[in-house]
Amino acid sequence: MTGKASSSQTLDQSAATEIARCLQLVADTDGLAARIERLSKEFIGRPYAINPLGGGAGLPEHLSVSLTSFDCVTYMETVLALALSRKVAEFADYLRRIRYHKGEVSWASRNHYMVDWWQNNAAGFILNLTTGNASVEKHRRLTAVRELPAEDVRFRVFPKHNLSHVRKLIKTANFVCFASTKKNLDVFHAGILIRQTDAILLRHATRSKGAVVEQPLSDFLQAHRMSGIILLRPRQPSSTF
Repeated sequence: MTGKASSSQTLDQSAATEIARCLQLVADTDGLAARIERLSKEFIGRPYAINPLGGGAGLPEHLSVSLTSFDCVTYMETVLALALSRKVAEFADYLRRIRYHKGEVSWASRNHYMVDWWQNNAAGFILNLTTGNASVEKHRRLTAVRELPAEDVRFRVFPKHNLSHVRKLIKTANFVCFASTKKNLDVFHAGILIRQTDAILLRHATRSKGAVVEQPLSDFLQAHRMSGIILLRPRQPSSTF
């Protein structure tokens, strides 16, 4: 299936029912950040899924919809698509536009690398906050997805030692990507940030825990080597589909 996918083509009854239930939870909640905060909490404890989208070069692609299990990216995509939607019929279209470059459902157009994910969504759903003197530039030659041609990319990160500066920027429902130290990979993990009075929490689908979990961001940073973090802020798109 390529091109625009309608909800009737992509949502089975169980998925449609779960989407309707989630949207009812935030029916009286205004503001994208507040909706992301509530919806991301709803999935804590759901199981982790390895390679949930499947597919491959030359294989037919369809818009995969699951609210029962996630990897780190599909968790973020699903929460964002739900938060943007007011009706069940809107969900599949938002998810398609977030997951695929220009909304074209094909394996080649899928945002396989996170640097493509946030850059391709910059015109609509994502504002990249990783700028200024506290950030540094990284260069990567992306070859981790063997079926794709090598891709040279440059992007900016906040080093871990600049976390005090980053903390001032973080708001509830910001997205965070963790830059890999590998020269052939941009990002090794991603999640959703929740700001509390005395802590910043990370909600993420993690393979090591086998589920969507919530933990202090400081604990995750201490436990993992990385080249830095990329801070992203979801936003309501100005255009409609």
